[in-house]
Amino acid sequence: MSAHIVLNTNRDKSLRRRHPWVFESAIAEVKGRAKSGDTVEVFDANGDWLGRGAFSPDSQIRVRMWTFKKEESIDNGFFLRKMDAALSLRRRLFDPTQTNAFRWIASESDGLPGVTIDVYDNVAVVQLLSAGAEKHRNKIVWAITKLLPDTHVYERSDVDVRKKEGLAPVTGVLAGNPPEQVTVKENGLSIVVDIVNGHKTGFYLDQRDSRAAAGHFAKDAHVLNCFSYTGTFSCYALAGGAASVTNVDVSQPALDLAKHHVDINNLDASKSHYVNKDVFKALRAYHEEGTQFDMVILDPPKFVDSKATLNRASRGYKDINMYGIHAVKAGGLLLTFSCSGLMPADLFQKIVADAALDAGRTIKIVGRLSQASDHPIIGSYPEGYYLKGLVCEVTD
Repeated sequence: MSAHIVLNTNRDKSLRRRHPWVFESAIAEVKGRAKSGDTVEVFDANGDWLGRGAFSPDSQIRVRMWTFKKEESIDNGFFLRKMDAALSLRRRLFDPTQTNAFRWIASESDGLPGVTIDVYDNVAVVQLLSAGAEKHRNKIVWAITKLLPDTHVYERSDVDVRKKEGLAPVTGVLAGNPPEQVTVKENGLSIVVDIVNGHKTGFYLDQRDSRAAAGHFAKDAHVLNCFSYTGTFSCYALAGGAASVTNVDVSQPALDLAKHHVDINNLDASKSHYVNKDVFKALRAYHEEGTQFDMVILDPPKFVDSKATLNRASRGYKDINMYGIHAVKAGGLLLTFSCSGLMPADLFQKIVADAALDAGRTIKIVGRLSQASDHPIIGSYPEGYYLKGLVCEVTD
C-alpha cells in the first residue's frame, strides 16, 4: 500500500489548481514508509484525496505529482499514454523534411515531472532529473522504444539539479547503439549535435524560433554572435544574407564545430570570423576600440540558479547588456535573452532598459522572443515559461 502524505491546513490550494509540486513545508504528516521515487497518495488536512505523486525525501519539493485522476495508476500504460500524446503534439508542429530535432517531453509541462527527452533524428536523449523519473527509468525507455522503435536512446542525466534530489549524475546508452554525434535538420539547415559531450542534451532546441528571427533580421548586416556555442545563430544569419558574422565563445571546440556548420551548409566561409575569448572581455575590448556591429546577439548561459542569486545575476545581465548595447551601431538591433526561469520577464525588460541608460543609448523594443513551440507551458505550471528574448532597436 502506498504511503499517504497529509497536507497542513490551507496548503491544498495549489494542488487543487493542478500545480504539480508539494513543498516540504506544506506537509503535516507522512503515513507509512516512502523511499525515494516511490508513488505516494496526497490528501488534504480533512482527508480528501488530491492526487498521486513521486516522493523525494532529499528535495524541498517533496512530492512531484504524476496524476490528479484517482483511477490512473503509475504503470507502463501511464508513461505510454503521456508520451504518445506529447509525440502527437510535436508531429503537428513540424515538417519532418525540414526539422527532425525536437523536444518530445518537456517535464512538468507534459505531465512527467523531471523527465526531459529530446529527439535528434533517430536518437533520443533522455534527462531524468527527479527521484520519480529515476525510479521509472525502465518504463520511460520502454515507452520510447515502443513509440519510436528504430530510435537509439542515450542518457544525459549529468545535471547539478539531481543533487537536490539525492541522485548522482548518470550518463550512458539506454537502448540501441547511439553515435556520439548526429547531424539533424532544423528549418532546412544542417546542425551537428554532440549528444555525449554537448551542453544539456547536446543542443539548445528551445532557441529554434529565435534563430529563425535572427536570420530574418540579418540581411546585409554585420553580426556579432556572443556566447555563440556551435554558431547556429550565425548560420541562420548567413543564410538570411548577413554581410559577416563574428562568433565569440570561450570554447574552442564549440568554435571549431561552428566552422564546420558553415561548411556543411555551403555558406560563405569568408564572411565568418571566430574569437575564442570570454564574452565580457571581448565586449569591453570592442567598446574601448569603438568597434560596432549592425546586429548583436546576446544568448548567455543561465545566470540564476536560485532566488538567492537573483540580485547578483541581475547585475551580470545588466553588465553584459550594457556592453552589448555599446557594440550596436545607431539604428542597429540587439537580440538579447535570458534562459533563467527565475528571472521574471518584466524584470529582464527593466534590466535591459537600465543597461541602455547606463550605456547612454535608447532602446526601442520591436519584438519579443520565447522558447520554441515544442517547449510548451502548461496553464497550471507557469514556471514552465523560462526563455525570454527581446529584439531592440538601439539609437543614440
